[in-house]
This record gives sequence, structure tokens and C-alpha cells, in this order.
Amino acid sequence: MLSATVDMPGSCGELAQGTLEGISFHITCPVDIYSRVTVELNADSGCVQFPEGRTKSFQALKQVLANLKKEGMGGYLRIISPLPMGKGMASSTADVAGTIEAVCGAFGEETGPEEVARIALTVEPSDGVFFPGIVAFDHREGRLNIPLGMPPPMDIIVLDCGGTVDTLAFNKRELKDILKRQEPIVKEAFKAIEEGLLKGDSALIGEGATLSATANQEINFKPQLEEAMSLARDVGAVGVNTGHSGTVIGILLDARKSDREAAAGYISGKSAGMKWLFNCALIGGGRRLQIGRHV
Repeated sequence: MLSATVDMPGSCGELAQGTLEGISFHITCPVDIYSRVTVELNADSGCVQFPEGRTKSFQALKQVLANLKKEGMGGYLRIISPLPMGKGMASSTADVAGTIEAVCGAFGEETGPEEVARIALTVEPSDGVFFPGIVAFDHREGRLNIPLGMPPPMDIIVLDCGGTVDTLAFNKRELKDILKRQEPIVKEAFKAIEEGLLKGDSALIGEGATLSATANQEINFKPQLEEAMSLARDVGAVGVNTGHSGTVIGILLDARKSDREAAAGYISGKSAGMKWLFNCALIGGGRRLQIGRHV
């Protein structure tokens, strides 16, 4: 029996998203909410059982087994995740990337985030939460991967506007003209976030994220964004970010200056049009390998 368990972080939307010189990208916003993926594999069964609704993860597992020339292996794929689907919290990416890392870990094969990206993108457009730190990543084709560093201490209050967004359907929309027109704003947002990460300045990160969230209203309108921005000001937040192809809005706090529990209590009592989902921290991305064994 070969097995491994991996924790892979989800996200609260993106810090920014758009195009740079026509190349799609987003700046990751990994959070300390994880999908835990366990694989148990053996040569006897030839059939892999997987959880209902996790066909994307099963696709990724089969792809890795084919790459390793282990197509005949069977066993189990187990996923435990609090990340809601269709909200913009990278639930599918966390499951898929966690599966890729777990299968490789079970065979004792080391794999880097670039290889994870290559496989994950054969399944669907993917968040870059499997890269260490914060990165600018081309979630469609993987042509862009720019490390931006580790975030300063920041907390996020995650709010949901309701409904769901299908990642595959969203990324099939023709948005080229809008994205081209928005490039100057997106570049400004990118610059602010990049500088904020370099200097450990949460205010600059919040400024860039708010710019991108506001620009994205033309693509994925959230009626509650103005309300969220007002609440953010009330609690002294540094800004807001959104799931650019999802339904979440994040209230961004400098953890060195703000009490997130008090802020969340105030916001949940005032936000009539949004549902509170999580209090979490902005972190660097990348796998957390919990267990790996070969029996």
C-alpha cells in the first residue's frame, strides 16, 4: 500500500486579476483554509474510488498515474475540505493540486509547482495557490509565473454575495476587449501590490486589491461591493478584494493593527446583503505534506 496526505490552501478570490500585454493572470490570495487530500494506492484493485463530485481530482489522479506509468494502480482518493464550491475560493484547485502532490508523494516522487501547474491546467483553469508565497500566475495557459514574495501579517474576513460561478463556463466568456481596456488599471493594481509585498506594506496591498476589485465590476458585478467597501472603512481595513470569477468579497485587515474577531462581529451585524463565511489569514501558498508512507 502506498499512501500520502497533503494539505493544499484555498484562497479568498484574488488580490488582482486581468491581463498583462494580453496574457491572462491573477495575483494569488492564499488563505489558511485547507483541502486535505489522501490517496491510498495498490496494484491489486485497478480501480480508484473517489468522492462524489470530485471528478476533476480523479482526472488529475489518472493523469499523474499515466505520467508515472502506473495506470494499473487502484485504491482510494479521499478529500476533506471546508472550502465551498463555486465561490471563488480555489476549492477545485486545492483539491486537484492536492491530489497531484499526494499521488507523487505516495510514490516518493518529488514534484515542483510548475509541474503541478502543467497537470492542473489540463483539467481546468487553475488558481496559483500551489506556488510558494504570492505569485502572479496565468491561470489559463501557465505562460506567466512571477514570484512576488511573502505577505505581511494580514487577516481576511470572507463574505459571500450568494450564488455560484462555474469556472469553466466563466473562462469561456469573450472578454478580450474589456480586459484590454482595463490593462492600465490592472497594471496600477499590480504595481501597488508588488510594492506592498516588497515593503511589507498592507495598505499598498489593500489599495491595489481594491482597484482590481472595482475594475472587475464590469466583468463580474457584485451589487454588495459598495456596501463591503463602506464596512471596510468602518473597521479600519486596508481595502477589499474579490473573487474575480467568484462570489466572495474579502475585507483585508492589517493583523498588526486590527482585531479581526471584533471587525467580523461588527460586519456580520451590519451586512444585510452578504453572508459571513470565514475569518482567515493571508499566507504564502504551497503544499503542506502531512504524511507519506510506503508499505
